Amino acid sequence: MTHAPRIFDRIALLRHRSRARADDLFLQQLAVDEIKDRLSMVNRTFKSIAIVTGFPEIWQHDFTDAKLVSDSDTLELEAGQHDLVIHAMCLHWSNDPVGQIIQCRRALIPDGLFLGVLLGGRTLYELRAALTDAESRVSGGISPRVSPMAEIREVGALLQRAGLNLPVADGHASIAKYRDLAHLMLDLRDMGETNALASRLRRPTPRPVFEMAQALYRENYATPDGYLPATFEMICLTGWSPDDSQPKPLRPGSAQARLADALMTRETKLPD
Repeated sequence: MTHAPRIFDRIALLRHRSRARADDLFLQQLAVDEIKDRLSMVNRTFKSIAIVTGFPEIWQHDFTDAKLVSDSDTLELEAGQHDLVIHAMCLHWSNDPVGQIIQCRRALIPDGLFLGVLLGGRTLYELRAALTDAESRVSGGISPRVSPMAEIREVGALLQRAGLNLPVADGHASIAKYRDLAHLMLDLRDMGETNALASRLRRPTPRPVFEMAQALYRENYATPDGYLPATFEMICLTGWSPDDSQPKPLRPGSAQARLADALMTRETKLPD
């Protein structure tokens, strides 16, 4: 049996979450609003909802009847019991994201809906660049400080690998502004989103690294009013558990009309 590589330190992640402040979980609330907006566009009433989350108190408020499940490696979900499973803002902390989605798919009834929301690859790109450059200049090397996060095309492919039909992945970025680097890092701590990489540096970072990082951050990214912008990219995943009632792609060569006719143009051969 093969195991996913251990990218994240689960004990550290849970410790960080336990220190999070409920009033500062704005990313979680953005995700709640995103999911509610998506569901408002689906012409269906869901009667058995499960939510995989590291912050159940946030999601319980808006989904009072949902089953709330921790995002541990093995999800406490029974096969074929839910018509909607939401993986809520924790796939970016998973050592095996496709395994997590597979478990969610197995928990769905036929034609059940999977919704996932997670942070994407452009998240904190400004902080990542400033810290990397600063540490390289001050210490002559770099250490893992910001979690690797997947691009939309990469996580979209996970839906198909997990066996979900009609897969869709899309996203958008939100920008938060901070007085300085310390303010940003404090906010990340209060959101439970600080460094939990298994390979993270285990000794204190020299102060000159952060001083240089702030100077580079301000030099390269500061807004006209002097704030430091921080990008948070939120990716939303949608897929349906297989069912015979779902639309099927046509077989190659089975089209009954020519594309050129539909476009009202002439069909020409490509040059050899």
